Amino acid sequence: MAAIDTTTFPQSEVPASMKIAFAVMVVVLVAAPLPPFQVSPVFLMKALCFALFACAFNLLIGYSGLLSFGHAMFFGWASYVAAHLAKVGAISLPYWAGAWHWLDIPLPPQSPSIAILGGTLVAGVLGGFVGVVAIRRQGIYFAMITLALSQMMYFFVIQAKFTGGEDGIQTVPRGRLIGIIDLSGSMAMYVFVVVVFLAAFVLIYRIVNSPFGEVLKAIRENEPRAISLGYKTDRYKLVAFVLSATFAGLAGATKVLVFQLASLTDVHWTMSGEVVLMTLVGGLGTIFGPVVGAVAIVAMQTHFASFGEWVPVIQGVVLVACVLMFRRGVVGELAARLRIRL
Repeated sequence: MAAIDTTTFPQSEVPASMKIAFAVMVVVLVAAPLPPFQVSPVFLMKALCFALFACAFNLLIGYSGLLSFGHAMFFGWASYVAAHLAKVGAISLPYWAGAWHWLDIPLPPQSPSIAILGGTLVAGVLGGFVGVVAIRRQGIYFAMITLALSQMMYFFVIQAKFTGGEDGIQTVPRGRLIGIIDLSGSMAMYVFVVVVFLAAFVLIYRIVNSPFGEVLKAIRENEPRAISLGYKTDRYKLVAFVLSATFAGLAGATKVLVFQLASLTDVHWTMSGEVVLMTLVGGLGTIFGPVVGAVAIVAMQTHFASFGEWVPVIQGVVLVACVLMFRRGVVGELAARLRIRL
């Protein structure tokens, strides 16, 4: 049996179902905040940030077969770095000289684009270090290593002086994009978030459907066969892990400008659990599944907020229902029934 999915289309060909689904998504994003729908831009921005986070996670588990319980560390650390760069600017780097010290580099507050790029870069570098440690293991061992490292970084966030401890970093300025576009307004910020999301979404699609993506699918389906064909599977999985961490960091850095707040919630292990839930509800290994799952979970959290501590219980019931009724996820089942790619 061949390891590579035989339903893969040529690299230059985009299936009609993908084009239609992407066009519908763009139309919805354009029309949602406008009359007569007038959906809250803040809700839409939150949903898009988590949709990007779920797409990043899906790149790892859906196409590489690697389950990480520590993706909150990339999401959260990127948000803290972006918030610090946007509000303070000065950089503090730890170094060892008989004991740990901090090297302070004075810089002015940075523009939103620099802040997001800085947070994304830190997430990618952190993903490289974590990947080198974790990628040599598989299955539950890989998941537990990522969870342990994530918790270690969580406690480091509490201790680091630039994070504000349990208070986090508040009142983060949105600033001006490239010094021209004022992002303080909700609609201007919404347009910026939509552009970031769509650009990252298209890039993830191209990665998944590139020769590199096909090798990832082969590793997911039958790693020993991929090794026998001469592929260095650990290298491919490491690159996939770093890419996933980078996109997760982009989502976290963008979210911090939306809410103007970086908090411990962003880096807590429950955030890793939420992105797993979003991906499972939407559908593993589908392009649009994580988007649908993220929107569904964020909508649930928003509309059921009055239930307080019962919200996680409701989410658990939804997950059980989806697993029983939609074993491939909502989008996965829809694509299977219609025999199309989504």
